[in-house]
Amino acid sequence: MTTRRDVLRAGLLAGAAAGLGLPVSTPAFAQAITSLDVFVPAAPGGGWDATARAIEAAMRDDDIIKEFKFEHVPGAGGMTGLPRFINGKKGSSNAIMIGGMVMVGAGAVAKSPVTIANVTPIARLTGEALVIVVPEASPHKTLADLVAALKKDPKTVSWAGGSAGGSDHIFIGMLAKSQGVDPRSVAYVAYSGGGPAQAALLGNQVTAGVSGYGEFEEQIKAGKLRALAVSGDTGQFGVKSLKEQGIDVSLYNWRGVFAAPGITPAQRTALVGLFDRMVAGPAWKKTLETRGWEGIYLSGDAYGTYVNNEITRITAILKDLGLAA
Repeated sequence: MTTRRDVLRAGLLAGAAAGLGLPVSTPAFAQAITSLDVFVPAAPGGGWDATARAIEAAMRDDDIIKEFKFEHVPGAGGMTGLPRFINGKKGSSNAIMIGGMVMVGAGAVAKSPVTIANVTPIARLTGEALVIVVPEASPHKTLADLVAALKKDPKTVSWAGGSAGGSDHIFIGMLAKSQGVDPRSVAYVAYSGGGPAQAALLGNQVTAGVSGYGEFEEQIKAGKLRALAVSGDTGQFGVKSLKEQGIDVSLYNWRGVFAAPGITPAQRTALVGLFDRMVAGPAWKKTLETRGWEGIYLSGDAYGTYVNNEITRITAILKDLGLAA
């Protein structure tokens, strides 16, 4: 016999299903997510942590999720924390990990037995395009000038960027390969951060530099560095992309969300639904605007395909650079 309590409970569960964007018949509606266990395989204060905290703020503001628990395990481009997430959170329906392109390269370089292929893709959230800059006094006025010099003699064109095998290095390897230049011949100078790389550029110690736009923004606006191209599909910050300048190379330092291995299809659908709601809400849209992040949202199966393709693509260029087996 159906009681008033049964009716009320059914109504609440149906409401949860609708809120998640799920049909009431979907098994996931009976497991409505009320809290998130957020795993960040990096130290507090970095890009992945900023993404995690932005997720928390947006979901709280838009009344999607109110309870969050955070855990940070830094080291080795996320590869120290990844095995801990895989082993400790397996089957957990409300556990998520923040990660991105850096983990693809780190796993390949370290020859790690576990990679992001071992977790469950939920959603790609943001992407940071890189920018190629040269000093103000550089004879290379355009991207075409710089590429011509690279093709003529790669050793005469030195590049300042972040750690070897990181996104900056990968991007330059892709550019070189697209022009028929052996990526291993590229004169790449790895710096510990944007500050030292910027100092080398301003001191005319290197030919060009690569990093996120924010690292060079002040000096670009001051006219001390000249931006030649960005690595995204389209131009940003008043700078054309490589594709817009006739070079078929594109790279985003993307960040996204992964769930634990071993969750059910219904649990995965419920988590995807949370992020579908979040990115459609006003709080996340405001976050992208105020932080200057580029939203490149992709979720579910499409994101899973993207991650697999990135693993193949990034591993291949790291092999070309001599950094992966």
